[in-house]
Amino acid sequence: MLSKKTKYGIKALVYLARQENRNPVQISVISKSENISRKFLESILLTLRKDGILGSKKGKSGGYYLLKDPKEIPMTNIMRLLEGPIAMVPCVSLNFYEKCDDCPDENTCAVHNVMLKVRDNTLEIFRNTSLADLSI
Repeated sequence: MLSKKTKYGIKALVYLARQENRNPVQISVISKSENISRKFLESILLTLRKDGILGSKKGKSGGYYLLKDPKEIPMTNIMRLLEGPIAMVPCVSLNFYEKCDDCPDENTCAVHNVMLKVRDNTLEIFRNTSLADLSI
């Protein structure tokens, strides 16, 4: 299940992507518009800033803004930053692989084999979807 952190992060990013002028937007404005707790949103936006998705500006006309064009921000990046591994089990993860303790052979493991298909299909969707696609 998608965490609230990821859901709210995507909502905030879509809000920022829809801003035509790309000027900084205050947290309070995003929070009110998207019905997200300001304190929780602050934490999410800070994570996105640290990882290079957002920039921020202090002061009266300050706030958060996208550092790249929304077309250049794939959902794979957003999901991995906010949610972690895309794979549902560690033995099929591309970036966070770990062998399962209870599995003697991944090649014959039914769970492993079906989760490979789930991962591949999920990655296909995320790789071919950008922030711009969500902000239409």
